[in-house]
Amino acid sequence: MKHRSNRRTRPSQDKPISSPIRTFTIENTTHEGHGVARENGKVTFVDGALAGEKVEARVIKEGRQFNQAITLKRLQDSPVRVAPPCPHFEQCGGCQLQHMSVAAQRDLKVDWLAGQFRRLALPDEMSRLEGKDFGYRRRARISVFVKNNQAQIGFRAKASNTIIDIEQCQVLEPMLQSVYQSLRAQLLGSNLVAKLGHIELLFDDQGVCVVLRQSRELIELDKQMLNQWADAQHVTLLWQAPEQKKVAIDAPRHYTIDNFTVNFHPQDFIQVNAEINRLMVDQAMAWLSLSKEDVVLDLFCGAGNFSLPLAKQAGRVLAVEAIESMVEMGQSNAAQAQLDNLEFLAADLTQPPPNQLKKAKITKALLDPPRSGAFEFLPTLVRLKPQQILYVSCNASTLARDAEFLVENGFRVVKVCMMDMFPHTSHVETMMLLQK
Repeated sequence: MKHRSNRRTRPSQDKPISSPIRTFTIENTTHEGHGVARENGKVTFVDGALAGEKVEARVIKEGRQFNQAITLKRLQDSPVRVAPPCPHFEQCGGCQLQHMSVAAQRDLKVDWLAGQFRRLALPDEMSRLEGKDFGYRRRARISVFVKNNQAQIGFRAKASNTIIDIEQCQVLEPMLQSVYQSLRAQLLGSNLVAKLGHIELLFDDQGVCVVLRQSRELIELDKQMLNQWADAQHVTLLWQAPEQKKVAIDAPRHYTIDNFTVNFHPQDFIQVNAEINRLMVDQAMAWLSLSKEDVVLDLFCGAGNFSLPLAKQAGRVLAVEAIESMVEMGQSNAAQAQLDNLEFLAADLTQPPPNQLKKAKITKALLDPPRSGAFEFLPTLVRLKPQQILYVSCNASTLARDAEFLVENGFRVVKVCMMDMFPHTSHVETMMLLQK
């Protein structure tokens, strides 16, 4: 028998409320596109408002440190406000910044990065990599959900697990957008939709690939209609069974970078914006200014997105990746490119390094870690004594933490670049060059 406590339950510090409509003057905009207002020293984040606006809003949640509110009416518009081109913007959680001009979005991201790196001595100017505003995304994962016999195919709603049924997504590559609309029409008219968990869309040098993740086992007759559709659309259609961690493939997919072919599994990580990826690799090569005297360490290398171009210019490249299947793909890519100075190693970079790294006389290093960063490996990296470290990051907070460690251990920041990999979203990619 469980004993009941005599103590009173502590009330929640953030409680939803229903408050009167109030007028707010918006002072700033967060990197997620929310307005910031201050009253009596307390911050209120106002959804749907931008810096320079005056709005009528209702506080929906009060906390000790800040409140949250939603805009009901704008009394004065910001000069950077634009009409969101996507009809799903108000509900969909995919994009956060479509109500701002693209130039203002990029200024916001640069300012936000500068704030994240405030404890670092930065160069006077942060450079930028910019590409297409729309039609840039070459892969996407789309949820499929059926409730009360109604199918919903789309992305998650803002701050919710609810699925927003979307007919079109303007950030998708045009070919993916066309295929998605056609596939959606096929699924909505079939019983198959109730047996799917999600859809993965991919566009690469071979065209469009669609992976259908099954939530239940299917018989071949169930698949016949969509297989015929895929043939007619010239689409590669792959079926992932419920027990499969990865879909089975007959041959890898591929894309081109710096005139090299990068083969990869369709569910392995690749950068979603092909244009920015090309610019990013070119800039990395320019910043590192490699010669045949350089021995380069490429950490979190994947199948060779940076490794192959690095090996083209450096004397030797050691490329390290934790996922063994991607290491095997990288080795195949290096052999196909006839790069005998490129070696791929399988290693968990949170653990002690392999002997090949300990013995190598590393001159320069490039790392492109996941959102968690590379903190566990940094002491090892410092001991390897590279003269330059080029850090590519999808999470500014872990980059700031890791860069501070490197600065404390004898490096200085010489270049920083905001890379607008995901226009209209709050996501920011960063490239930072540190010099011994």
